Amino acid sequence: MPHPRPASAAERLIVALDLPTIDAARAMAERLSGLVSFFKLGLGLLYARGAEALIDELLAQGRLFIDAKLFDIPATVERAPARIAERGAHIVTVQGEVPLIEAAVRGRGGYPLKIFALTVLTSMDDATLAAAGYRLGAAELIRLRAQSAVAAGCDGLIASAADDPNALRVSLGRPDLLIATPGIRPAGAGRDDHRRAASPAEAIARGADYLVVGRPILEAADPRAAAAQILAEMEEALARRG
Repeated sequence: MPHPRPASAAERLIVALDLPTIDAARAMAERLSGLVSFFKLGLGLLYARGAEALIDELLAQGRLFIDAKLFDIPATVERAPARIAERGAHIVTVQGEVPLIEAAVRGRGGYPLKIFALTVLTSMDDATLAAAGYRLGAAELIRLRAQSAVAAGCDGLIASAADDPNALRVSLGRPDLLIATPGIRPAGAGRDDHRRAASPAEAIARGADYLVVGRPILEAADPRAAAAQILAEMEEALARRG
């Protein structure tokens, strides 16, 4: 079943609330209210005291991406998506091979929750993969994992702009495949620990549906202004793309 693509930059920007405390995440979401309506919660806060209340607050403000990176035996993975969907989340991540992704898709049941599979983390490149014992480089491993994820029935992928989302869709024969791109760094910003980073305009031009942005907004002197600047760059790139 085709997945509708997000239209505007506001629908495409996901702010990763990778902050040290629930209170800090809440304050950041409030600061961005009216400008940003899609947030990501990751492992740093999902287990913190007060996470339940924060999830409800973020859902009242808009949409929520739970970056759980589900990975376990299939029976355990299968139980998780329905619980996440019951909370009202819109996207959840899963990692691993076909049986685990298939389990997550089954576990979702009839909920509209989107299952996104990880390919290769943007903190990794050919050298770090080789050091970890992989025989494939990043590009080959991404293609292999993307093929497996699509075969398993996932709705989308987590892939960097350097991985060329448009080319991935063509190679997979899935023009409707949704792709969320982390490692977004505006011009002049540091790359931090992302080895495969790209600007907002580059990511849009290469076909990213969602841009996941954390530190360039969270650590800015004025986070709201930083988010507005990224949104403006995204809108301009979308206009060029037509």
